[in-house]
This record gives sequence, structure tokens and C-alpha cells, in this order.
Amino acid sequence: MKNKIDYAMVQFLRRLFHFSMISIFSMIMLCSRGESLSSDSHSFFTFLKAIDHNNVLNISKISYPCLINGVRCNSNATNIVDIKLDNMNLSGIFDAYSLCRIQKLKVVSLANNNIKGTISNSILHCRRLVHLNVTNNQLSGRLPKSLRRLKYLKNLDVSKNNFSTNYMAQISKLVSKSDLDTIQPTPSPLTSNKTSKKPRPWYANIEILLGLGLGIGLLLSSLYFMVKKSSKLMEEIEVKKNHLDSPIKKPITHEVRLKGGDSNNSELVFFVEDHERFKLEDLLRAKADLRSENFWSSLFKVKLENNVEYAVKRLKNLKVSCDEFGETLRKISKVKHKNILPLVGYRSTDEEKLIIYKYQSNGSLLNLLNDYIARRKDFPWKLRLNIACGIARGLAFIYKKLDEGEENIIPHGNIKLSNILLNDKNEALISEHGLSKFFEPNRGTPLFSTDGYTAPEKSLTEKGDVYSFGVILLELLTGQSIEVSRIDLVRWVRSMVREEWTGEVFDKEVRENDHDQGAFSLLNIALLCVSRSQQNRPNVGEILNTIEGVMNAHEQQQMEISASKCCSNGTNQECCSLHQIIPDTWDSPGSNY
Repeated sequence: MKNKIDYAMVQFLRRLFHFSMISIFSMIMLCSRGESLSSDSHSFFTFLKAIDHNNVLNISKISYPCLINGVRCNSNATNIVDIKLDNMNLSGIFDAYSLCRIQKLKVVSLANNNIKGTISNSILHCRRLVHLNVTNNQLSGRLPKSLRRLKYLKNLDVSKNNFSTNYMAQISKLVSKSDLDTIQPTPSPLTSNKTSKKPRPWYANIEILLGLGLGIGLLLSSLYFMVKKSSKLMEEIEVKKNHLDSPIKKPITHEVRLKGGDSNNSELVFFVEDHERFKLEDLLRAKADLRSENFWSSLFKVKLENNVEYAVKRLKNLKVSCDEFGETLRKISKVKHKNILPLVGYRSTDEEKLIIYKYQSNGSLLNLLNDYIARRKDFPWKLRLNIACGIARGLAFIYKKLDEGEENIIPHGNIKLSNILLNDKNEALISEHGLSKFFEPNRGTPLFSTDGYTAPEKSLTEKGDVYSFGVILLELLTGQSIEVSRIDLVRWVRSMVREEWTGEVFDKEVRENDHDQGAFSLLNIALLCVSRSQQNRPNVGEILNTIEGVMNAHEQQQMEISASKCCSNGTNQECCSLHQIIPDTWDSPGSNY
């Protein structure tokens, strides 16, 4: 037995040695190619996430932009110079700000895609740009005058887009007609400047040498700890081997994923009527489909034998006692509102905590928005208003007791599209209310990772939830999903408003169907919600009043349009009388933008 373990250890160390040599060699080769691409890389991948919402390029595992097809770096691999991603079926937003942070970019070609947005004044910072081709996309707005200040720009093609003015008239002021007839690629740096100064060798750069030395030091330290850990691992293998060789063997069992440890055989606790309850054995026998999972939790869709479906949230690695967990859920269960997903029950053991909800077959608001972006479903303006109003009413109910002097309010802390579910009538249901209490920093666990939804102060307060809801309002208005695209939506909308292109912010469905200008009122309140300062944000009650006002104005506008059409037919006197009662104009909230 010992000889086998020694042989296994030798084999393991041999593979470890080979891996180490390959890693060191790769590090040397990488350093020999020049200075770090970190600055260009960050800006490039931010730009790429903006224009490639659906990740058709599948670059999530690539951290070095020069390895991507269509991207070319200079001979020293220190800067990106060409980006050519034509005919790639890209659909997203053109982020000129991130693009122009790439320092020595000369060529950008994104022809024949489905990219939206505008070419903002940030294009001014692409000072070395020679070639820009964005033909046959869905760009809109006005061409920025800053294009005239790009002294190296020779080739420009913005045809077949949705620009608001005659782009050819503007182009004629920027580049000559001969330049527009043909678009020539930028010559390779290897041939365009043969007399350029020869770059320094990598070993003459002290920064690279220091980085290489530090990297080798870290690698050797890692090897030491890996060897130490492998020795312990081999000891454990030997113990297990001796246990398996023992004449007394325990049968192998396959435990259901939803089942907790058997050190605490806690039963289910319910917050519903008797006829809706079931036994723990029913839950553990049921078919469970894993829907999502991270370090802290897993979400299952569970179908019992009576065909009733539930959503079961499994929380793990929580530093919360069973008593505190149960007491918190009892408080949450008392928050009953038509726009808050009710708790069915829970189970708490030392190893894991299970929270049970009724399963919503219509999915989440994230699913609906993604289906709309992919053109699988419609997402009309009225439905967006109803959903926004439902979320606001649910949040207002949560914080109503706070206004009445109740101090023991549990904020939501994790408001985002995927936590807004839709019932069979497409009404909004806020899910996972109160679970943020178990993830407070003073418990040694981080707050929920909500990416672009989290307020700058990262606090579990009403104003923190207001910020998150403001981001959702921006998503409903723009038709963009930040959980998928990872775009900084707040910064983009602010830049559009600042450059007086506010109308281009709205999604096509909103622009075509919002006849009463209510979208501008929602944009105003959304921008207040995402203010950097908590003091500048409205409370939930003020947000609800604004949304209800927009809904009322929209309903009145629709009644007027319907009555006007009916009266124009001249066949229904009752309908025509109704039209005479309705005022000719309705006061709708205005906009300062």
C-alpha cells in the first residue's frame, strides 16, 4: 500500500513540475511581448459587453484581447490598433466612451450588425482614428460635430442607419468624396513605418523584470503549498483505503439534493392553510430541477406527486441560528400584499435552510425582457407601466410601517429583474423579500451581488431599494437588461441626457406608443432614484404617486383616442357623447430634459 502511495506521489509531483515549467515559460513569453495590455483590455471588454449583449462572440473565458478574431494589436502587443467585427450578429449599444479609451485605436469596423444607440461626443477622444465603418446597423440620433475634430479620420461610413438628419450632408463636411468611395484598411505597422525606432527588448525593461520575478516567486510559493496539501491528501486517501479494506462496509446511499444533514431532523414549518401543506417526505421524493446556483444558495423547481409546483430556495453557509432564521421568516410572512410573493413555508437545520414559495410559471421580468429583446414576445408600454406600478406598490407596502413609526422593518436589499416574478395575469410579484437580512456584512457574509443595481453606499435601507428600483425603471424605458449585457446603464442614460439626446434613450416600443409623454416623467423620477446621494432620492411613496399619475394620464389618453375614433365613424351617438365629455387635452407630467 505504501509503495502505491509513494508512486502516486511521484507521479503527482512530476506533473506538478511540468506544469510549473510551462507556466514559467508562458510568463516569460508573455513578458517578452511588451508592456501590459491592462488599460486597453479593460476598455475593450467594457465596449464589447456593450455591443454584444447576447455574447455571440463567446469570449467570457478570454482575457487577452489580441487572441480574438478581428482584433489586431501592434507588433509589441502593447496596444489594440484594429477592431473588425463585421457580420457578427452583434446586438447592443454603441459605447463610444469605452471605445475611445483604447489609446492607439486606428480602425473600427462594425458593419452589418444590429447595434443600437448613438455616436456620442465621446468619439472625440478617438484621436488616432483613421477608419470608422458602422454601416447597416440601427444607430440613431445626430452625428456629433466632434467628428470634424478627428484630424486623422480619412474613411467614414455611417450609411444604412437611423440617423435623424441627412448623414451624407454631414459627411461631406468631414471627409472628401474620394475618401467615401472606397474604404481602405490601415496599413500594418510592420510595413507602414520601416524606419520607426526599434522597441526595447523585454529584458531591458525593469518593470517587466520585476513583474517576472514577482510572478515566479508567487508560483514557487503556490507549489510549496500544493505539495504540502498533496501530502495531506495522500494521507486521507490511505485512511479511506484502509476503511474500504475493512471487513465492515457501509452501504452506499444516494441522498436527495434538497435533503439536509441528518444531525437535525427538523420538519417543515408552513404559513399557509392546512389543505396546502405537505410532508417533508413528499418534498424529498419530488422531482427537483436545479434552476440557478451560487456559493450561497441554489434555486429548485419542485413538482410534488399531486402536480403542484413550488420554488425552493436552499441557503447554505449562513451564520444564522435556527431560532433566528425562523423568527425572521415569521416576520416576513406577515408582510402580505398582492405584489409581494408570499411565503409558503421553510425548513431550518444546522446544515442548510430551505425556503418554499409557490412557483410562477410566467417566469421573471428578466425572462420577459430577454424574450422581448430576442423578438420572441411583445412588451407593450401599458404592460411596462402596470409592472412598474406593481413593484412600487409592493415596496410602498413594505415601507409603510416605517412611515408609521415601526422600526423593525426588513429592507429587501436585492431588487433586480430576476427577483420580480410575474403571475398568470402578468402582475409583478416581488420575490425574496427579507433574505438580505441574512447577508449583512456584520455576519461575515457579503451583500447580495446585484452588479449594476446596488446603490453606491451599499446599504440595506429604503433609499438603497429606491436606487435599485430606479435601475429597473431605466431598463423598462430603454429596453435593455443589465443582468445580461452588464452595461453601465445609469452612466449611459446620464450621458445621453447631458448631451441633449434624451429622446434616443427610449426603446422603440416606448417611443411609438407613449402618446402622452409619460415616459419623460418616468425618466425624471428614475434619474432621481439613481442619484449618487441618498438625500436626493425620493421615497417609495413619491415614486408610486408619479407612476400612478402617468398610468392615469395614459388611460385617459387611450379613452380619448378610442372615443375619437368611435365618434368619427358617425354611427354611435352614445360614443360621440362620451367624446364630448372628455377634455381636448390632458395635463401630462413634463420633463426638464
